[in-house]
Amino acid sequence: MQYLHPPIEPFDQRMLDVGQGHRIYVEQSGNPNGIPVVVLHGGPGGGCSPAMRRYFDPSVYRVILFDQRGCGRSRPHASVTDNTTWHLVADIERIRKTLEIDSWIAFGGSWGATLALIYAQTHPDRVTHLVLRGVFLMTQAELDWFYGGGAGRFWPEPWSRFAALIPENERGDMIAAYHKRLFSGDMAQEIRYARAWSAWENALASIQSNGTTGESPGDYARAFARLENHYFINDGFLEFDGQILANMGRISHIPGHIVQGRYDMICPPNSAWKLSELWPNADLRMIRNAGHALSEPGISAELVRIMDAIAEEVTA
Repeated sequence: MQYLHPPIEPFDQRMLDVGQGHRIYVEQSGNPNGIPVVVLHGGPGGGCSPAMRRYFDPSVYRVILFDQRGCGRSRPHASVTDNTTWHLVADIERIRKTLEIDSWIAFGGSWGATLALIYAQTHPDRVTHLVLRGVFLMTQAELDWFYGGGAGRFWPEPWSRFAALIPENERGDMIAAYHKRLFSGDMAQEIRYARAWSAWENALASIQSNGTTGESPGDYARAFARLENHYFINDGFLEFDGQILANMGRISHIPGHIVQGRYDMICPPNSAWKLSELWPNADLRMIRNAGHALSEPGISAELVRIMDAIAEEVTA
């Protein structure tokens, strides 16, 4: 994609011991003396990828990517033990201190946007800018939309495939029904239901989707599905529903950029709009003809423009 920056290789890769038996993969690329930006991947459980480096001018930015607990190259794989939002917030702080960074930009999409907001609300003096895509606020209404049949009204074929694996008498709570099977202890069953869980989400990610998707590798799907389900059945480990919006006053001073696909079926635009209404320093950009995925051309192009503009502003 011509609007992305050229591919770059990391200049530093390490496994960082964050305690409770967890070791997380952390990498740095770009300019070692550049503007630090921490990239928060989605899911939970999605892991980071080399493509995520390409949103940043490597001559200007010091790009920090990491795999959150239990996924990607982090170990133990697919583990939900000592794996909560607050463990992840602590991990981000540990990375910042380990890399001797005073403050940084937080860049995240979907669950990564959720985590970026919660991290900023917990450590408002450590975030210089927030750049968010496909906003997810970890509310019951959002979970009900995606796992309670709302999105299924627009995508009945993939919803039918997702629901068909669950007995009718359990379909009133799909998150709980899948939880029982994703944590059954039967590896074959866990992978089967993990692939179904992942396929439902992947089918709706892009505006270009026809509702079908290739089968995810078993190891990846199992980590992705177990971690998402674990977080969702525990309401994101937040103290109350709507916590992120209620705490926006803590970060009202931080400049924010929100990039949202107008036809995002996974994280509908209402959440991004509500967030912007409570955030005087935020700039909301609705991208027409775009869904949820980071790779949507309009979304990618807008994120690159924003990061280039921030770089110009900071280095001017």
